[in-house]
Amino acid sequence: MKIFSAQQMRNADQATMSSAKMTSLDLMEQAASQVFALIHNRLQGSPVQIHVFCGLGNNGGDGLVISRLLVEHGYNVKTYIVNFSENRSQDFLVNYDRLKEIDKTWPIQLKSEEDLPELAQQDIIVDAIFGIGLNRSLVPWVGSLIKHINSSGAFKLSIDIPSGLYADKAPDDRESVIFANVTVTFQMPKLVFFLPQTGIYTQDLEIIDIGLDRNFLNQTPGIGIVIGKNEVLPLYKPRHKYSHKGNYGHSVIIGGHYGKIGSVVLATKAALRTGAGLITSYVPECGYEIIQTAVPEAMVIADNDDELENIDLDFKPTAVGIGIGLGTNEKTIRAFGEFLSDCESSLVIDADGINILAKHPEFLEKLPKMTILTPHPKELERLIGGWEDDFDKVNKVKTFSKKNDCIVLIKGANSITVYEDQLYVNSTGNPGMATAGSGDVLTGMITGLLSQGYDPLQATVFATYLHGKAADIAVHKTSFEGLIASDIIDHIGASFIDLFTPPKQEQKEK
Repeated sequence: MKIFSAQQMRNADQATMSSAKMTSLDLMEQAASQVFALIHNRLQGSPVQIHVFCGLGNNGGDGLVISRLLVEHGYNVKTYIVNFSENRSQDFLVNYDRLKEIDKTWPIQLKSEEDLPELAQQDIIVDAIFGIGLNRSLVPWVGSLIKHINSSGAFKLSIDIPSGLYADKAPDDRESVIFANVTVTFQMPKLVFFLPQTGIYTQDLEIIDIGLDRNFLNQTPGIGIVIGKNEVLPLYKPRHKYSHKGNYGHSVIIGGHYGKIGSVVLATKAALRTGAGLITSYVPECGYEIIQTAVPEAMVIADNDDELENIDLDFKPTAVGIGIGLGTNEKTIRAFGEFLSDCESSLVIDADGINILAKHPEFLEKLPKMTILTPHPKELERLIGGWEDDFDKVNKVKTFSKKNDCIVLIKGANSITVYEDQLYVNSTGNPGMATAGSGDVLTGMITGLLSQGYDPLQATVFATYLHGKAADIAVHKTSFEGLIASDIIDHIGASFIDLFTPPKQEQKEK
């Protein structure tokens, strides 16, 4: 599913009104009616008190339509107008008059902190104060209103985006944003829902189809794509009956030093579980017996020291994963640089490999085209420098990717694969993955897919999805707290099977 920017959503509205010969007022009625239907289907006429807070623009107009439909269906509704300005949109004014015609109580006017209404924990709040067009700091008393709504403990449903959020930067005041239990967004998800600083304001996201122009939606490239099963299934390469291990490539995992061989074990196992035909672990001498014992399926090449001093392969591997547990000793750095000079294989760099690149940016010029970098947040900061907020971070990663023709995976709750200007936002995974070794497993999985002929971008997007899905399957047995990296490896096979499991059967198995 595509991710659209705020401007692209406005363009989609205009294209829809033009092609369907409808007015903005008609489109507002159409969109708000869909939100009402969602609320009505869940409440089924419940006598719960509903508070609808409306701003003065088109998001507020959506709120007024929802209020009117709720009143018409017999719900107990209080509608509030948040008067933060003298300006009102035309569609807001029309729907304000329509609501007044049927609601004897009329909307309640809020103008200052003295007007803050009483809210109870058992109530429902519909937030239609600001939409994706918010572009300036909140009037102080409106910030107080939002804090009052948050502190009520009531169930909060935001329309399109939680009020107080900008569409393209972090909020000025983290507390002056609605913490929505559910955000009902129109037609396409927005990037703001997937970044750590702003995703926290939406507990559950509902994306509703409001009938925007299909031609425009299909033909317009978004700023990103949310990666789910439908997006990765076409990437899958089926195996043929008469194939053999040589058809699925020879992966090499390079890393480890004294006390840090476990990361290589995890990556090696993960590459095998993901389908690599052959695998060699290249480790210092202290890792030889560990790898041979822990992963009997792997071949091992050992350096003559407890830290890698030479990386010398007498064959050309299909894919290489390097950096995990590698260390940053001077002789290892030198070996790493010499390896990059000669590397012609598809390449994944993680952990200390990234730390070495950060210390020696001249090595970036040696990277093979579309090398994959998989930093955690601190490693990313060392690589590209600091950032103002998550949006700035994404923009800096885009710039870095274009400059160095590399793929960067921003790891997190919604891991984002960045290549040039395009974002691929992963939809699988859970908090249990915040555990030692999880990233090593991902490096191995990407390497394993590369060795089977997936191109670097496909391998990164697909492996990230499977990595999260394996953890989602495993966590039903382990709990978040009990999940360890080896559990993810153990469920990689199940994540492949899940690609072909119908949704109903999937639910039954869970």
